[in-house]
Amino acid sequence: QVQLVESGGGLVQAGDSLRLSCAVSGSIFSFNIMGWFRQAPGKEREFVAAITWSGTRTYYADSVKDRCTISRDNAKNTVYLQMNSRKPDDTAAYYCAHQSTRGQIATMREEYGYWGQGTQVTVSS
Repeated sequence: QVQLVESGGGLVQAGDSLRLSCAVSGSIFSFNIMGWFRQAPGKEREFVAAITWSGTRTYYADSVKDRCTISRDNAKNTVYLQMNSRKPDDTAAYYCAHQSTRGQIATMREEYGYWGQGTQVTVSS
């Protein structure tokens, strides 16, 4: 059984930093791309960042690329999302996901087959 479990969300002040974690159980973690998405109330789920299995390639949404770092620890089957200088617009449920397709990093949610349950991040002004 494959499970993705996010943690690290909570209430933060604008300008603060937060690190989210996603622990993956099952065999899917290795050899493929992992991503983070977020969904604010009333909005579509949007791509935030992704990282290849080796960790040598990453990709970020324009809205976060100057404030965000994605990383992974394959020994721990865990992927992380560090986001600095949080803004109220960053308030959303954050989801990690496993990309089903191989090759290039994808930003479309349809390319990701396994999802976590999400962790809520609320940024107060």
